[in-house]
Amino acid sequence: MVSPEEEHEQWIEAGRLLFAGPIAFERGVVGMEHLPDAELPEVAFAGRSNVGKSSLINALTGRLKLARASTEPGRTRELNFFRMGDRLRLVDLPGYGYAKAPKSEIGRWTALTRDYLRGRPSLKRVILLIDGRHGLKPDDKDVMDALDKAAVAYQLVLTKGDKVKPTEIAETQARTAAASAKRPAAHPAIIITSAETGLGIAELRAEIAALA
Repeated sequence: MVSPEEEHEQWIEAGRLLFAGPIAFERGVVGMEHLPDAELPEVAFAGRSNVGKSSLINALTGRLKLARASTEPGRTRELNFFRMGDRLRLVDLPGYGYAKAPKSEIGRWTALTRDYLRGRPSLKRVILLIDGRHGLKPDDKDVMDALDKAAVAYQLVLTKGDKVKPTEIAETQARTAAASAKRPAAHPAIIITSAETGLGIAELRAEIAALA
């Protein structure tokens, strides 16, 4: 019989093995007609502009420049697909809440993201990133409402966990868990991460590997 400790180690190792394998940028998509075939499961990353989405993807994959990070909020303006061999795709979605772009362009990629989330049969989970320094913001809750309504499974992940005191991030984690507890599409586990220190990276890899 496998002990809980051994089961946890196997779970972590599955994540390590997946992310040690091949991964490469596949394509950037500006319209639904350009989506790749839906033959692989997909895990999408969403969050407010400047939440640290690209940095977290780079930390997960161990490739420093796989997802282009920027100090300018709202830099990602298309759906960026990364293929992990024949196992899985990661999808980097445009950030929400702020962008230096014309309103017409913001409207276009917001609609594209909405259409993708509602109509992609291969989408297994959305990793919804929340800035650990601030916790849930109103537009985060709006996205959660939309995902609940569309019955799209999602998991909340706190970023920048190294930027605040351990007691403060633990309190933010508890508040976030309480806010998501009664939401039908939310995964119960709230992971604290840091792209800089590696905090929570192994656990998030394992969560993603379980979907591959």
